[in-house]
Amino acid sequence: MPLNKDGKQEIITKYRTHSTDTGSPEVQIAILSERITYLTEHFRTHKKDHHSRRGLLKLVGQRRKLLRYLMDNDKSRYETIRDSLKLRK
Repeated sequence: MPLNKDGKQEIITKYRTHSTDTGSPEVQIAILSERITYLTEHFRTHKKDHHSRRGLLKLVGQRRKLLRYLMDNDKSRYETIRDSLKLRK
């Protein structure tokens, strides 16, 4: 099942930096990572779904840009989010 409203809210509360935070890079990276995980599982059963695969590649690129932004601006926040989501360097 794709990310629903309750699942998204859980991710936001887990990775936010302050009480009203919904758009920090950490939150955006966590939401993108959840969508990427869902799509990779989807492709295990639907191998020929090339249109969705293009969307997956766009999500991966967007997450990479946000991670690069965090790495350039605040290395400690980058390492924290990378470790908590278990992402490779």
